[in-house]
Amino acid sequence: MTSPSERYRAAKQLAEHSKTKLAVFEQQLGFDLDPFQTDACRSVEAGRGVLVAAPTGAGKTVVGEFAVYMALERGLKAFYTTPIKALSNQKYLELSASYGAERVGLLTGDTSINPDADVVVMTTEVLRNMLYSNSATLDDLGYVVMDEVHYLADRFRGAVWEEVIIHLRSDVQLVSLSATVSNAEEFGAWLDTVRGDTDVVVSEHRPVPLWQHVMVGRDIMDLFESDVSFDEAAEPEQPAGVQERYRVNPELLELARAESRINQRGHWGGSRGSSRGGRRDAPRRGHAGPPTTRIPKASRPAVIAQLERRGLLPAITFIFSRNGCEGAVRQCVESGLWLTNESERLAIARIVDEASQDIPEDDLEVLGFWTWREGLIRGFAAHHAGMLPTFKEVVERLFTAGLVRAVFATETLALGINMPARTVVLEKLDKFNGEAHVDITAGEYTQLTGRAGRRGIDVEGHAVVLWQPGTDPAAVAGLASRRTYPLNSSFRPTYNMSINLMAQFGRERSREILESSFAQFQADRSVVGLAKQVRSREESLAGYEKAMTCHLGDFTEYAALRRQLSDAEAQASKSRARDRRSAVAASLDALAAGDVILIPGGRNSGYAVVLPQDAQQGREARTTVLTEDKQIRRITASELDGAVETVSHIRIPKSFNSRTAKDRRDLASSVRNALHDHRPPRAAAKRGALHLAADRQEQAITELRRKMRAHPCHGCSDRENHARWAERWWKLRRETDTLAAQIRGRTNTIAKTFDRVCDVLGHYGYVAPDETGRSAVTPAGQKLRRIYGEKDLLIALSLQHGAFSDVHAAELAALATTLVYQAKREERGVRPRLPSVSLEVAMDLIVQQWSRLTDIEEAERLPQTGEPELGLVWPMYKWAKGKHLQLALNGTELAAGDFVRWTKQVIDLLDQLAKVPDLPDGLRRRCIEAIGLIRRGVVAYSAVSE
Repeated sequence: MTSPSERYRAAKQLAEHSKTKLAVFEQQLGFDLDPFQTDACRSVEAGRGVLVAAPTGAGKTVVGEFAVYMALERGLKAFYTTPIKALSNQKYLELSASYGAERVGLLTGDTSINPDADVVVMTTEVLRNMLYSNSATLDDLGYVVMDEVHYLADRFRGAVWEEVIIHLRSDVQLVSLSATVSNAEEFGAWLDTVRGDTDVVVSEHRPVPLWQHVMVGRDIMDLFESDVSFDEAAEPEQPAGVQERYRVNPELLELARAESRINQRGHWGGSRGSSRGGRRDAPRRGHAGPPTTRIPKASRPAVIAQLERRGLLPAITFIFSRNGCEGAVRQCVESGLWLTNESERLAIARIVDEASQDIPEDDLEVLGFWTWREGLIRGFAAHHAGMLPTFKEVVERLFTAGLVRAVFATETLALGINMPARTVVLEKLDKFNGEAHVDITAGEYTQLTGRAGRRGIDVEGHAVVLWQPGTDPAAVAGLASRRTYPLNSSFRPTYNMSINLMAQFGRERSREILESSFAQFQADRSVVGLAKQVRSREESLAGYEKAMTCHLGDFTEYAALRRQLSDAEAQASKSRARDRRSAVAASLDALAAGDVILIPGGRNSGYAVVLPQDAQQGREARTTVLTEDKQIRRITASELDGAVETVSHIRIPKSFNSRTAKDRRDLASSVRNALHDHRPPRAAAKRGALHLAADRQEQAITELRRKMRAHPCHGCSDRENHARWAERWWKLRRETDTLAAQIRGRTNTIAKTFDRVCDVLGHYGYVAPDETGRSAVTPAGQKLRRIYGEKDLLIALSLQHGAFSDVHAAELAALATTLVYQAKREERGVRPRLPSVSLEVAMDLIVQQWSRLTDIEEAERLPQTGEPELGLVWPMYKWAKGKHLQLALNGTELAAGDFVRWTKQVIDLLDQLAKVPDLPDGLRRRCIEAIGLIRRGVVAYSAVSE
């Protein structure tokens, strides 16, 4: 029961809160805010920046929406940035519904709707480009919301987030929304450094409890022995008594042990430990094949049917394969499973037909429209990056509306798209990352399972891992118990970034700006710890020096002589061993058929004759010989104790057959006769030069021994005690020097990379000294300022050397694909014949520039620009020529959705080229014409309606 003073204080706080903007905003929401949301929104209203780190589905976007509300209340603009176009489109629709379409705009690489609105949703790259071009759209900007800000760890695109954070005006309030990361405080400290007053609000609480299960066959079993939600399982520290509740279900552990015993009998070593990804160890060497199990695996339709019986739909099943997602839908349809009733089927059919009414009939077949439509009507759908964007948008709409109840998706669905479900199913706990199959991390597990549990709809969410042969329940529990992962910067200066910085701030100021990046902030923080270790070791070194002080002389000098002697003797020993191996190999290489040799040691020691050699392809050459006791042997350098000596020579008859006992006996007799008669060996080269290097080493060792004996400290009675301290000193000195080298390597790393980038730009004349001697951007460099992308400098060089000058619009669209498309490894091969001579000439120019550029990058120790890819040239050329989608994609493995995605990137590049300053009018017109040729059909229908 509260006291009168506490009730008075609470009433006063409530009265004060009712006068705030937040109170008015809350009334519009229709639900109470969680404590973390309230804290973060209060920071926004107080004019401070804020970093909000909370689990998926916790409701952190409410803070971003409050920032938008504050901007409109104050008559300022708000930008809401997202990492992907799908999320931008979704947020645009949500904010348009809240504030009216006339007040909300959308800007992505290929879509521009109401760009001068008070609230503009955009991809982060669009805002970065605005900042570098000093766009007038930035006027009156008061708030920027960076959704999914943890994307800055992405090694391909993450630098863009840091560029925006660094370059935004200081008066713009920044609201950063992140998944739960283990170093939120570190990231917040950096934001506070570069942006000013920034609050960090962290919540690890899920508003909807998440329960963990494993599906064994058709049985859904609890992962933990007791009722444990995700929040409880992920508590970092628990009292011993409480931890008992979080034990793994013993039934699952017994299943794993039984399976392990089966595989051990089948020569599988599956019980020696576990890996983080939920699978027990791989097979012992020499035994192939996957682990086996007696547990019957449930089919995908059976899994969905069981979830429906248990009331666990709607569900998202993550399958780390596009083909797997499409195959899952096909299997469910073929099984006869229905998840919808008659009225729902009619509603789905109406929505699908409305969304696809503008797509040409000829394109529907290649898009797999009818199979896709049939799955939707039954309540199933796939969701992956290879789908047409329009199709994905329909799936998202139907799933959110509760009409589609089972979605089979790749991990891209977990990247912020608002598609919560009651249940998330993980088919496997490993995935192919483009190079190898790797276990998913605890952070990825959290991101994926975070989709389970719809706030305001579900009382609880469920995560279900399907049992696979080799599943380790303890490892699964480990994934479920660790929810956070560190946020590490992927920032590095690019050509475009560097030249834009230099144009605005000059080279020296640009270096300072880059050193304020999160990457350098993290490197500097690690340097602090290393420097502390160096200081501690330096103190120890001083103590060691005192302990090895000798009254007869400088023991440090004497110890250095001992160290040099020890190193020289060790090196001489290695050299002798190496020379001995070389001599052995050389003696074998010099042998010829008929040579009688003395094998110095080993199991084949004694006299033998060298036989004619067969062609060999092994790693180590083998010399075939016949021994004195008439045995055929094959000797290698590794078997010999020393070089073989040629002592005589005999003629081997052409008719000699080593398989015939008589021939072997006769040849052995010839060997004995040659030895008895002292028959000389064949004339051969001299037996080897003197080992001058070895002689020099021996001389150096002798000289060091002389100096050591002559040193005053050599006669010290306490010499060996001093020497022990000296040895410790040398060992610690080496460790300390290694740490110091690490510090030098981490200090100013970003600035050093920037200097190397500037050197490349200077080589091409994109920057040059001005009349004052300072680096300035040249007219050629001004063109590079407007080109964004992973191949930015290569595009600028291709433009400069006329690669785009002699191609017509359709060829230009095809040529642009080589500078944006990224083929999968298995798609790369021999260069195809291109559609025209003009394209062949242009492509030769681009490849020539790429080859020269990568040579320079290698010399400067910079990451090399990716090779131009030709895999999309023919499809884009056909599409630009007006061919139907099926004809354009004929002969390729490219999915329709991928083609649309790459086409939009080509449109973005052509749009950039059209805006490059001082571009010839003819080329500008052809860029615009090429955009018109390829922005049609399914490409044009894929954007949010304007």
